[in-house]
Amino acid sequence: MNEDRLIEIETRIAFQEKTIKDLNDVLYDQQKEVKRLADICDALTKRIREFSAFASEIDAQANVKPPHY
Repeated sequence: MNEDRLIEIETRIAFQEKTIKDLNDVLYDQQKEVKRLADICDALTKRIREFSAFASEIDAQANVKPPHY
């Protein structure tokens, strides 16, 4: 009876170790995806700022009255 109980405990531990490894793999993949998405957001933010600066220059030029006024 002790032998059966020991085998059951070892089986559960093996299953838990596999589950922990699988969860760790999923977490690692999610962290890589979050990093990739953060990099994309940073790049988009930079492009929007550059475009905003460019657009404000265009707006400033558009609001200048022509010399004949």
